[in-house]
Amino acid sequence: MSGAFEGMVARHAAPGQVRWIGVRTARRGAVEPREAVEILDRGLDGDRRERPGKRAVTLIQWEHLAVISSLLGLDRIEPADLRRNIVISGINLVALRKSPFRVGTTLLRGTGICAPCSRMEEVFGPGGFTAVRGHGGITAEVLEPGIARLGDAVFVSPDPTPPEVAG
Repeated sequence: MSGAFEGMVARHAAPGQVRWIGVRTARRGAVEPREAVEILDRGLDGDRRERPGKRAVTLIQWEHLAVISSLLGLDRIEPADLRRNIVISGINLVALRKSPFRVGTTLLRGTGICAPCSRMEEVFGPGGFTAVRGHGGITAEVLEPGIARLGDAVFVSPDPTPPEVAG
């Protein structure tokens, strides 16, 4: 990649913001919303899928909730229905897929697309799986444990200083 292109790819119009946090405490159980969570090297503290690696944290774009609900013919859907750990607004998550980025004090690296599972058909009915395809968010590994809180900034690292997020 040329230097100019790399610069464009790394630039975002503004930092993102943590809009919702959820922990899945049991297999097939409800996702419990949290105001803050400690993110350990193995994922969110208390999440049933605590394990280090490329899928330690799942994130989804807040703006995609409206797209998914529209595709399903619903007025709205709840973040917990999608079973992701963290919902982010204001920054393109897919653009962070192979980059280090901060969520609160935690440093993550995007590792891949978070594809929907068959549960989407159970939750949303026929067509649920397809409605989420391409809008399911990303997976991430934990590079530095930390804390994520509602309203925290989400921004590309290595910039160590969190930018201000408009509330």
